[in-house]
Amino acid sequence: MRQYSPDLTPPWKKPRPVPEVPADPGLVVEEPGTGFCGAVIGCEAGTVTLEDRFGKHRVFPMEPRGFLLEGRVVTLVRPTASAPVRPSRTASGSVAVPGARARVARAGRIYVEGRHDAELVERVWGDDLRVEGVVVEYLEGVDDLPAVVDAFSPGPDARLGVLVDHLVPGSKESRIAEAVTSEHALVLGHPYIDVWEAVKPSSVGIPSWPRVPHGQDWKTGVCRALGWPENTGAAWQHILSRVHSYKNLEPALLGRVEELIDFVTAPE
Repeated sequence: MRQYSPDLTPPWKKPRPVPEVPADPGLVVEEPGTGFCGAVIGCEAGTVTLEDRFGKHRVFPMEPRGFLLEGRVVTLVRPTASAPVRPSRTASGSVAVPGARARVARAGRIYVEGRHDAELVERVWGDDLRVEGVVVEYLEGVDDLPAVVDAFSPGPDARLGVLVDHLVPGSKESRIAEAVTSEHALVLGHPYIDVWEAVKPSSVGIPSWPRVPHGQDWKTGVCRALGWPENTGAAWQHILSRVHSYKNLEPALLGRVEELIDFVTAPE
């Protein structure tokens, strides 16, 4: 007598088996139903908890074929007992995504005032921005910001974030920022005269940033006061070389950049 399998599903209709992957702490996966991507920080009672690059937590059931690992469908299973492993972090302090390819650039952008601002943002947030597909461009000043925003034509699918130096009440920069009224553009700023000041003095090896007399070029004045050669380009490269992570920057800059990234990448 022939022996027949109780499963009469034709072979070509059966789902292909997928790898079973232990949900070890630090493993970065994506839940395809929501698009939420994060590192495993906990696993219990048939669920897994993920933490994304912004520190947000989501709990998902560990269902078969329920996650993507580097673009491949996998089934997460409970890990073997082991010591917890902290997820690796980017320079901005967010969860790193090992092997992640840069996302195709979004239509949205973040504008900063100058090249030094752009280089500092790249140094700390570069990995995050590539994962999110956000391009940073510099303006060489904000005097024409309202016209620049109008030319960009921000919209629901192309949001614009702008980071402004010395955005304090009563300043020229604050009056320019107030002239930008698009609901799809967000102008934020830090209180420092120049982005150099957003680097903690201790990181640069100085007690504090010097006060420069009004009317004098600020960067040149800083170099003179600190006894540095009056070469602002070389001075900036020295300052930038001392920045290794968000810990080297002042909170007043950190919060504004994170807020702009959230704004540009937020779903409508």
